[in-house]
Amino acid sequence: MSADGGWPDSIFEVLQRFEVRQVAYVPDAGHTRLIERAHAAPGMTAVVLTTEEEGVALAAGAWLGGQRSVLLMQSSGVGNCVNMLSLIGLCRIPLLALVTMRGEWGEFNPWQIPMGQATPGALELAGVRVMRAERPEEAAEVVQAAAVIAYEAGAAAAVLLSQRLIGAKVFMK
Repeated sequence: MSADGGWPDSIFEVLQRFEVRQVAYVPDAGHTRLIERAHAAPGMTAVVLTTEEEGVALAAGAWLGGQRSVLLMQSSGVGNCVNMLSLIGLCRIPLLALVTMRGEWGEFNPWQIPMGQATPGALELAGVRVMRAERPEEAAEVVQAAAVIAYEAGAAAAVLLSQRLIGAKVFMK
């Protein structure tokens, strides 16, 4: 088992079972393993974004084109998506977002704390069902439940991957 407890690989297996074909992401250390797996997977296209709201548009385009997608982002990027999430709700476009949290467990950067605290509420106000994974052994199960909401119920769901799960970032002096 890897140092991260294997949870990114178990999440990737869920994405494969649900036939996710497009993985949109803003580079983030918490998603490193998922991003690596997406780039290496045949039949899966990993798309690096310049900003998170592009991922919401990519999810809409993927759905219109008959494919499933996932949006990988950090909690600090959720604020960038708020306006675009209205597209998801109004058009009933399925959205699965996996959000690595900042501003929580052992956060060293005070700039991350406000959006980290606001992330669940911002998503809920935008009509996104919010679920949370705290421990490695529950990550795949929570993502699976959110994937059912997104891909089978045609709704928006976000899984918050807690900072305790992904590990607190450390500033090296």
